[in-house]
Amino acid sequence: MSDSVHVDSVDLEILRLLQNDARTSNRELAAAVGIAPSTCLDRVRRLRRAGVILGYTLRLDPAALGRPIQAFLAVRVGPHHRPLVDNFVAHVLAQPQTRALYHVAGPEDYLVHVAAADITDLQRLVLDGFTARREVTGVRTMLVFQTWDAGPLLPPAVGAGARPAKVR
Repeated sequence: MSDSVHVDSVDLEILRLLQNDARTSNRELAAAVGIAPSTCLDRVRRLRRAGVILGYTLRLDPAALGRPIQAFLAVRVGPHHRPLVDNFVAHVLAQPQTRALYHVAGPEDYLVHVAAADITDLQRLVLDGFTARREVTGVRTMLVFQTWDAGPLLPPAVGAGARPAKVR
């Protein structure tokens, strides 16, 4: 993404609508924000090129696909050399159980969200996929009992007095 992108109130409304339903057609989007479809398409393309819109995703239920056990693995690695870290990241992302990987500050270096078929699968992942690696110095496992989706990044509606934003 560029250093700074000007996002006006029309862009914010486009983003608000897309975040709530990314399948909204360009024609519907243009009508909802009161601009021509070609203008709307140009704005969406500009927001994608600038890195404001990162993509469109399909959310799947891990339990419905045979992976009902979710956990966060708090992982410490060492030493912190780029080749070791790069290999670790590639290894984690290659695991079919990995849902997301976060590089974090604090006592642990990485937080890995995983979805496993059962407790045995989770144990095998921790022992064989993580603690067996030479750069991993510790793993703490936290089971997920329940999840809730947070609200949207943008407010439900842009107020009449909304000011244009600078996105960095």
